[in-house]
Amino acid sequence: MTYYVLIAFCFVILVSYFFDITSKHTKIPGVLLLMLTGMAIRSFTDYYKLNIPGITDILPIMGTLGLVLIVLDSSLDLKLSYEKSRMIISSLSSSILLFLVFVGFFTLISVHVLHYDVKTAMINIIPFGVISSAVAIPSAFDLSEKDREFVIYESSMSDIFGILAFNYIIYSNGSLNAGFFIFFAEIIITLMVAFLFSAVLTVMLHKINHNVKHIVIITFIILIYALAKLIHLPSLLVVLVFGLIMNNNILFKNNYSMKIINFDEFNVDLNAFKNIAAELTFIVRSFFFILFGFYTRLTDLLSFKNLIIACIIVVAIFVIRSLYLKSILHLPLNPLLYFAPRGLITILLFLSIPQSMLLPIMSAGVITQVIFMTILIMTFGNMMFQKVEE
Repeated sequence: MTYYVLIAFCFVILVSYFFDITSKHTKIPGVLLLMLTGMAIRSFTDYYKLNIPGITDILPIMGTLGLVLIVLDSSLDLKLSYEKSRMIISSLSSSILLFLVFVGFFTLISVHVLHYDVKTAMINIIPFGVISSAVAIPSAFDLSEKDREFVIYESSMSDIFGILAFNYIIYSNGSLNAGFFIFFAEIIITLMVAFLFSAVLTVMLHKINHNVKHIVIITFIILIYALAKLIHLPSLLVVLVFGLIMNNNILFKNNYSMKIINFDEFNVDLNAFKNIAAELTFIVRSFFFILFGFYTRLTDLLSFKNLIIACIIVVAIFVIRSLYLKSILHLPLNPLLYFAPRGLITILLFLSIPQSMLLPIMSAGVITQVIFMTILIMTFGNMMFQKVEE
């Protein structure tokens, strides 16, 4: 049995690596192929009546690890500068305002047409409002630097804001307005902790002489994330702030910091840390999407009832997005319009909805169909953009 598990482990990594390489030429995102692979494995095990226990329990763990590592990996690529301030503001406003408009629109329909209560409606709609950085960022590889950075900022902030909104609503007792002050107080506290924590880890990364240190730093990040999550703080902000401080360390270069840190040596260590983080992210993301594909039932995916709901959601996503990009931000629709895929966060938030609050019209099939359709639209947009460029 041990050797079968090892073979399966190696098979997943090698297949994912193959998909990752070929996606640069085919423009088909590797995560889509991983999900299809997981579904194929599920069909194989069902046909031969093979039982693989524990998939539902492992999926949230792999997803959470993937989320932390993806945000860390993304934030380590973000550069802050005055010249990019307009692009950063545009991408952040896009991620937040589009999310609010989308959630508000479907909440009104759910409350006034379908007669669900506001809290239940919002909990079920929020997962669909979040752009997946796990899908969008790797797929933006061939875009111009300006468009690629827009996608990175927008999708990363969408992940964070979506999780903050979901946690705020699901943990609020009574009125949603009552805990608004507490919610913002928690964000301020988290930011203060994040800056302190980032400073300590930065010094650790520079000062530790042991040959094992990068994994230790990543372990600390995951530990702090988990501890903050237990007390319902917006812990993903800690990860984002840490990555931003690490990659923009030049902003903190002064006479005092130079006595503690040799910035030239630190940036060498930082490059090694980025490589380790990127490879760990690749492994965890590979297993998560294959597991989710395995978790998805083919009958749910092919359901016509689910397809109608999924199509309504997808149409709303891209209509609202096109209006905002064109009318408010005055940006060209190609290629940014297409980069609004749903993925890892949508799945994680859906799995976090209490069973008592899950709407009858929502299912794993609807989630999977929305993810597939948004990824296919992004793939189509990517291909069309490349043809125009050529």
